[in-house]
Amino acid sequence: MGLRLGVIGIGAIGKEHTLRIEKKLSRAKVVAVNDVNREHTEAFLAQHNLSAKFYESGIELIRAQDVDAILVTSWGPTHEEFVLAAIAAGKYVFCEKPLAVTASGCRAIVEAEMMHGKQLVQVGFMRRFDKSYRQLKSVLDNEQLGYPLILNCAHRAPAAPGFAGDMAISDSLVHEFDVLKWLLNDDYVSAQVILPRKTRLCDDDLQDPHVVLLRTKQGILINIESFVNAQYGYDIQCNVVCESGTAALPEPSDVMLRHDGKFTRNIIVDWQLRFIEAFDVELQEWIDATSVGRVDGPSAWDGFIVAVTADACVAAKHSGNIEPINIPERPVFYR
Repeated sequence: MGLRLGVIGIGAIGKEHTLRIEKKLSRAKVVAVNDVNREHTEAFLAQHNLSAKFYESGIELIRAQDVDAILVTSWGPTHEEFVLAAIAAGKYVFCEKPLAVTASGCRAIVEAEMMHGKQLVQVGFMRRFDKSYRQLKSVLDNEQLGYPLILNCAHRAPAAPGFAGDMAISDSLVHEFDVLKWLLNDDYVSAQVILPRKTRLCDDDLQDPHVVLLRTKQGILINIESFVNAQYGYDIQCNVVCESGTAALPEPSDVMLRHDGKFTRNIIVDWQLRFIEAFDVELQEWIDATSVGRVDGPSAWDGFIVAVTADACVAAKHSGNIEPINIPERPVFYR
């Protein structure tokens, strides 16, 4: 059977992770589930012939003796409670973003984990596990182009139903904040947000697009265009300008057609399809590391840094100023 897993939250991502573990990955099995909708969850288990036990309480699931490790895929505001409970139970926990909905909540998790004395928490920033991003990081790490100077990035989606207020930053750009810090092995020091002309093709209470400017400790300037109602597809771009050349994130592979007087290739529309292999790699590597008592992926500290960065960007959006990003020195515990 391997690792015995409990999944808290059987919504869209919870279902996908459960089926991923049961149908595609190895050395783990989902033995327990919890969700606010028991009828919905039990119908899902029956549909896919899964034998996991249903728990009325996420806390009860975490404390169950026959559950080795936890996946938290529930509604964002519940994450902090469940992650803290997993730490208290001494169990490894994979938490989909956000780690907590506030930076102070993330910091509470960091402090609880440090008090426990062992890293147990991994946050679901899947881009670090994407083949394209790993190829780009390999180029940057070997410094064949010299030091990075400028990053020009784009985060475009065809539509963002339900997005309002600052969600383009707090719910979407958080993936950029994590993966770019990881690519550069550097921390952010300031943020500025510029608001271009607003598209007509979004709700009145949503500003779209945004341009986010970040500066790092090493002086690298990062320009991120966020456009979550771009209509044409899901398009993630990252171009790194270095001292003696540039490096660009590879495009997803696809057949290029020359036909009927046109040269065309398809653009992915669904974000889940763009990163479907990254999700597989992410969870398999988490299972493998957890099985031998390690955390190899994004840590609770990384989740905290992303929350602090998002808060600074939201502040910069509303103030119109360059806002500091006050990230404390990384504790030895997380080095």
